[in-house]
Amino acid sequence: MASVTYDHVTKKFGDFTALNDLDIQIEDKEFLVLVGPSGCGKTTALRCLAGLEEITMGRILIGNQVVNDVPPKDRDIAMVFQSYALYPHMTVFDNMAFGLKLRKVPKDEIKRRVEEAAQILGIENLLKRKPRELSGGQRQRVAVGRAIVREPKVFLFDEPLSNLDAKLRVQTRAEISKLHQRLQTTFIYVTHDQVEAMTMATRIAVMNKGVLQQLDTPQNLYDRPANLFVAGFIGSPAMNFFPAKLRRGDGALVVEGGAFSVKVPENKTGVYAPYVGRDVIFGIRPEDIHNPVFAPPGIHAAPVEAKVDVTELMGNEIFLYLVNGKDNFVARVDPRTRFQIGEQVQVVFNMDNMHLFDPAADSENPPAIR
Repeated sequence: MASVTYDHVTKKFGDFTALNDLDIQIEDKEFLVLVGPSGCGKTTALRCLAGLEEITMGRILIGNQVVNDVPPKDRDIAMVFQSYALYPHMTVFDNMAFGLKLRKVPKDEIKRRVEEAAQILGIENLLKRKPRELSGGQRQRVAVGRAIVREPKVFLFDEPLSNLDAKLRVQTRAEISKLHQRLQTTFIYVTHDQVEAMTMATRIAVMNKGVLQQLDTPQNLYDRPANLFVAGFIGSPAMNFFPAKLRRGDGALVVEGGAFSVKVPENKTGVYAPYVGRDVIFGIRPEDIHNPVFAPPGIHAAPVEAKVDVTELMGNEIFLYLVNGKDNFVARVDPRTRFQIGEQVQVVFNMDNMHLFDPAADSENPPAIR
């Protein structure tokens, strides 16, 4: 078992900077997820750790050992790719055992490791089959099993669920989480799917354009995003954003969002008071916008008028696509709501969970006001 450290790592491809001063300490036995849009540098970070890419500057440590110049085969890591990369002419057993045979591991030990991994993954009855006889989910289990038998210090997963259908992704996601609990080994997992990140990770590293935006627990990322990018990336549907101005009115702070005005709760005025009279970006998550009839008790509810543009019945909830003046936004409301398309309705914002961002500090990616 081992910790992993990215010590101010930069990776350049010619003039393009894929990783810019990445600095992360991953604890032993942690499940860290690197998440971000395509091209953000998350897979490059994984490949640098695996030794498949040379870093331009900085250091990578596995445990206390600097591995910058250590060949991939000697880093004691195992990697599971998006592509299963199974040998079609070999059985499941031989696919899982292949790496061990190359390392001259004794046959009895190979048999023990493969059978133990197969039992963990529930594929004991598939060991004599060939890949063409397996479903996509079974092939992915074999690929994971091939990594498990190596008993590495660190497991690397590069978007391993992308080729699976939605139902199987959910099932396999849970299996990988249980696998981490059982093996008690360091897992580093790359995905563009923030739902995977939120449900699996001990901590999440959110990346964009090669830069680490925020590193925190899933709940803290959701509750206290560091900037506009993180706030918009974490959560599904994404947080709603409104250009706004903060002013004083009726003895309270008020967010003026164009066609609506909402009062800031008293317990937040101390933090936001210095921004009175300034342009801000107001953020509210869809799940914090309610039908007034079914709004949770005890919240600071601010009413807002809107026109219903589209409704999506999800069974346990309804997504409302609403229009207020020039602004479009999304609400996740109680399934008993009976709003109709084209209807002018009132919804309420839960201002206890509001967010404000400061565009003056960074016009491209405004930081959260704390």
